[in-house]
Amino acid sequence: MSQALTISNLRVTLGGNEILTGIDATIAEGEFIGIFGPNGAGKTTLVRAILGNLRPTTGSISIFGEPPAQAARRIGYMPQGNSGLELTALSARAMVEAVCRGEKWGIPWTTPNDRREVERVLQLAGAATYADRPYSVLSGGERQRVMLAQALLGRPRLLVLDEPLASLDPKNQSLLIECIAEIKRQTRATVLFVAHDMNPLLHVMDRVLYMAGGGAVLGPLDEVVNSESLTQLYRFPIEVVRAGPRVFVVATEGNVTESECAHHDHD
Repeated sequence: MSQALTISNLRVTLGGNEILTGIDATIAEGEFIGIFGPNGAGKTTLVRAILGNLRPTTGSISIFGEPPAQAARRIGYMPQGNSGLELTALSARAMVEAVCRGEKWGIPWTTPNDRREVERVLQLAGAATYADRPYSVLSGGERQRVMLAQALLGRPRLLVLDEPLASLDPKNQSLLIECIAEIKRQTRATVLFVAHDMNPLLHVMDRVLYMAGGGAVLGPLDEVVNSESLTQLYRFPIEVVRAGPRVFVVATEGNVTESECAHHDHD
């Protein structure tokens, strides 16, 4: 199986602070990887480096054998947060058409091929039924499907999804996860899924990339998310608690779970 993403001794320093301190990871084509970690762990920094928006201080990133800048056409990116266009009069379909050629924001003259591609991704993301409604009146879950459709334009081989579950209720989280899992099955794309809570993703992930203290560990869930592994990563006493099928990461001093303090991540 070919490699989708190879990260070698990645170090990133910003403002004199070392954010990532030497990360190594090799991800095979077609894997579904969940990326987790506490506030300030560097998840967003890692995403920016993968996208080619941030140059590493040292080390390298290879995406299908190319550096990020050359591999951009192979990457579909769904950014964290809203689009900034919550009050737009544009329809959901127009929102996707606006970026269908990877251009700067604006409504291009669409060709029949463009329109077929837009329809394809709207169907794939489960947004076709409300594609002609104004984006401003859509629910949070519906807006996320539109953003997902944008990320699917051009048939990317690597999907980078940055906190797509944020602000969604449990039902819509589950529906979006199942949609993304089906997209992966149909397209065989590699998925990097950044989230705070790993529990909704336990049944779809192949492996976990857990980040803390500037470092990261990649591997199967049980090998990574256990008390010994995370204590070493955090350099702080950590306990992993299992309650039925759910997993909780707990700092043993203060008994604060990650899920309770992870809603204001600005890393």
